[in-house]
Amino acid sequence: MEFKIKNLDGYTPQIGHLVHMMNYARTTTLQAVKGLTTEQLDYLHAADANSIGALLMHMAAVEFSFQIETFDEREPTDAEIQEWGPPVSLGEKGRHKIKGKPLDYYIEKLDKVRNRTLTEFKRRNDDWLYVERNWASYPSNNYFIWFHTFEDEINHRGQIRIQRKMLPSF
Repeated sequence: MEFKIKNLDGYTPQIGHLVHMMNYARTTTLQAVKGLTTEQLDYLHAADANSIGALLMHMAAVEFSFQIETFDEREPTDAEIQEWGPPVSLGEKGRHKIKGKPLDYYIEKLDKVRNRTLTEFKRRNDDWLYVERNWASYPSNNYFIWFHTFEDEINHRGQIRIQRKMLPSF
């Protein structure tokens, strides 16, 4: 492993730097959940908590929603909302719907979404990062939105690390 932000073959310089940061965040997320069982992924330490599995799905859902917004430049379809809405919002909907899956299920979802992101990034240049758009009713640009993708993941990875320490012995 190497701890350097640098140019990455197949990507323009700024996009390559962004990919390095996203990859590092993902590596540390996967390390944080390594070896967890379905029961551990579903565990709720409080009635209003989100499970580790739900947080992993949230990471995939956030990235998926940003793909729709920045790559496709459209609103999600009803089918996409049905599938990805609960993990985006978490809370009660997430607790009800996101459970009973092994770790490989979540990793597959994360990988599938990330693979599309990487493919789409290869089709774009650094100027695309600075394209302005409204995001959550605020002026923004693609760079900030994609920064937020892994910033959100890092935040939830911290929650996962805390929750892992709180797991009872099963």
